Amino acid sequence: MLATTSPAEPRVSSHKTRPFSLIGFNRPIKSVVESWSGLSVGLAQGFLGSFMETMRVALLCILMLACGFRVGADGRDRRYKEGDRVPLYANKVGPFHNPSETYRFYDLPFCSPDHVTEKKEALGEVLNGDRLVDAPYELNFREEKRSKSLCKKSLSKKDVGKLRDAVSKDYYFQMYYDDLPLWGFLGRIKKDKPDSSKSKYLLFKHIHFEILYNGDRVIEINVQADPNLSVDITDDKEINVEFSYSVSWKKTEVPFEKRMEKYSKSSFLPHHLEIHWFSIVNSCVTVLLLTGFLATILMRVLKNDFNKYSHDEESIEDQEETGWKYLNGDVFRFPKNKSLFSSIIGSGTQLLALTIFIFLLALVGVFYPYNRGALFTALVVIYALTSGIAGYTATSFYMQLEGTNWVRNLLLTGCLFCGPLFLTFCFLNTVAIVYSATAALPFGTILVILLIWALVTSPLLVLGGVAGKNSQTEFHAPCRTTKHPREIPQLPCLPWRITSGGGGKAIELFFSAGLLSVLCGGSTGIFIFFYCIYYYQARSDMSGFMQTSFFFGYMTCICYGFFLMLGTVGFRASLLFNSSPKSCKVV
Repeated sequence: MLATTSPAEPRVSSHKTRPFSLIGFNRPIKSVVESWSGLSVGLAQGFLGSFMETMRVALLCILMLACGFRVGADGRDRRYKEGDRVPLYANKVGPFHNPSETYRFYDLPFCSPDHVTEKKEALGEVLNGDRLVDAPYELNFREEKRSKSLCKKSLSKKDVGKLRDAVSKDYYFQMYYDDLPLWGFLGRIKKDKPDSSKSKYLLFKHIHFEILYNGDRVIEINVQADPNLSVDITDDKEINVEFSYSVSWKKTEVPFEKRMEKYSKSSFLPHHLEIHWFSIVNSCVTVLLLTGFLATILMRVLKNDFNKYSHDEESIEDQEETGWKYLNGDVFRFPKNKSLFSSIIGSGTQLLALTIFIFLLALVGVFYPYNRGALFTALVVIYALTSGIAGYTATSFYMQLEGTNWVRNLLLTGCLFCGPLFLTFCFLNTVAIVYSATAALPFGTILVILLIWALVTSPLLVLGGVAGKNSQTEFHAPCRTTKHPREIPQLPCLPWRITSGGGGKAIELFFSAGLLSVLCGGSTGIFIFFYCIYYYQARSDMSGFMQTSFFFGYMTCICYGFFLMLGTVGFRASLLFNSSPKSCKVV
């Protein structure tokens, strides 16, 4: 029934110790609400005392989250005696080339136990689309089986059609044995040599489990299908199939602590995670060279201005304004859309902090290759905890720009990224429900996410906004801004302006601390989206409405997040760059 596997994406090695579990999963709703409420109250008190103190509390919570993941991943000691039952769970099936299009294991007419029990899962696992159920195989510790009959099943024409369609789309299955992953195909397509246009669809009906152990622990598991024991499902007709399996055990010297190293270096699914070091080094060298050229040119211009203005300081006011002096009255002019501009800076700062925290957690070893759902859980929790950064940054900057309606600015900040993400999620979740895919989130999970947003994200956003409003900070420009803006001629929209991004777009800085600097840095997100289109058309084999919707839907949100984050970096870089020369006597 199933097929040959190789090690793949491993999973988290704990079922009992699970931080941030869900309604109907591991913890009751009351405990979830109380835990989030307590966290919200604690952080609120920190905000009332000092906003920076709250940031330290948030960092502490993130470190506690990391410790929780480490405990959940390493704390359980799996030891078995001969004949003990080792947990085996079936997860999902789906097309090999469509990673987002996965279905429940028993949606296909497989052999199933008398009572199918669903395993309770944590937040990140549900967001990852995992739906674990009891598998029909019995793989007791160190019990070998030559050929064990699993079940005799009568497949109707409809069942045969389902399985044939699955084989034609290269469906794979996923299981977990003692938290070790199993992946493989359901069958294969055999083409006749005389007439290659005719194909036979074969369904594997026997699989062999090869399990390696060290003492009283399971170290590795491999599964292979016997191509000689298969059934032809090419024609639409009822057939009777007897599915079977066999088990063999072998001793190994690999210690339990290193059993996941094999799975972290190989994968059944095509992840394309190889690092292109040559391209990275080439891009870095290009950026450094362009930055050096730009710095050399600007330093020469500035040196000439220094010499010119310091040559005769007494008559400097009678000279015609050139160079930096010609621009100094317009560089720090406030943008027209103050609220939108401040919201972009606030949301971008939050996403930048989120990215930094995720990288830090990855560096300390929180996100193991087999730790299912840990990344999704961390994204949800850290985004909620860092919402105060967005509120504080947006509101304080809005007040520096002499804004008056800070409440409207705060609401815009809260909806700037979450709004498009929520609309995208609603559409994609509806598509997943129509397809009956595992990507469709259950109501309990959606309710928990809403509780996190209501009890943590929103209060921290408001408290951050209040702290930013009361920060009493002022924008100190190094030079005076003229009352009337200087007229700047419009540049023609030439094709080279559209295609000139390339490797040097990150070092181009507008001499205006406004939306143009945000667009300059944020344009990287646009280029990433263009590459997504190229990747979908030329590099991947994805197909179907659901997979296409999920790919472009979530990649659009990711590129939009890059636009906000890198746009903020571009503005900060422009502000820092423009403030340095204009603080001199030249201006």
